[in-house]
Amino acid sequence: MQARFLPWLDRSGRLSPLKLAVFAALFAPAVWIAVQYDLGWLKADAVKSVIHESGVWALRILLVSLAVSPLRRIGGWNKLIAVRRMLGVAVLFYVLGHFALYIVQQRGDLVHVASEIALRFYLTVGFVALLGLSALGATSTDAMIRRIGPARWNRLHALAYPIGILALLHDMLQSKLDVSGPLLLAGLFLWLMGWRVLQRAKRGESLPALVALAVAVPAVTALFEAAWYHARNGVAVADVFAADLSFDDGLRPVWLVLIAGLAVVALRVARPLWSRRPRAARPVRAAAE
Repeated sequence: MQARFLPWLDRSGRLSPLKLAVFAALFAPAVWIAVQYDLGWLKADAVKSVIHESGVWALRILLVSLAVSPLRRIGGWNKLIAVRRMLGVAVLFYVLGHFALYIVQQRGDLVHVASEIALRFYLTVGFVALLGLSALGATSTDAMIRRIGPARWNRLHALAYPIGILALLHDMLQSKLDVSGPLLLAGLFLWLMGWRVLQRAKRGESLPALVALAVAVPAVTALFEAAWYHARNGVAVADVFAADLSFDDGLRPVWLVLIAGLAVVALRVARPLWSRRPRAARPVRAAAE
């Protein structure tokens, strides 16, 4: 393998500590899942647990990839752009593993797999997301960017946003009774989309706008949570709100989303400590916000 293709090297061929650290971190979830499986630490249906965990990690890494743009602009950490493609490839890796394990669970019966995807809505949604991520992965190379042009490439890769919605819906539908995990991811995704709206309005680094976003997103998340439990499980809306205000079971997703939003506000306030003024971001060919 030529050195320039090694993922832990920068474009000049030198070792990038950031890329090396991210590359190693992206393998950690797969290794941990394998260890749990090998030691019998998973639930009774171990294969099903591995399928679930691989899918959840794909969604988590997708959100991390979407967080690159706000973090590099709000925190002034422009070097983060170097790992976004690696994150995108990792999402595809975990999603393909997720799907391959599902096929294994169905004993390799592709006809049955196809029928299940066609008949079960949550599987249909997940498969559409898989196809979308595959298309993004196939066009993530420098050669493809040159071939289709940066403008069209950016428009194509904006499909990551609706793909994220489909992936979240897939996760929530298959979670059935308890959607706390998917709801937390949904709240974080909502913040990421809200920030992009602010960025289009040239307010992505505005402290008052970030404070408003940090407060508004948990409120919307709480409303969505109440509507979901009421529609799916018949739980009274007032009971859901009461549960959110109780800390008997620890911090619920709404509060964690609020904490994440306030952490970004703190990052914006602290930025002058390491950067007297935000440096203008260099134009990047593969930089859809």
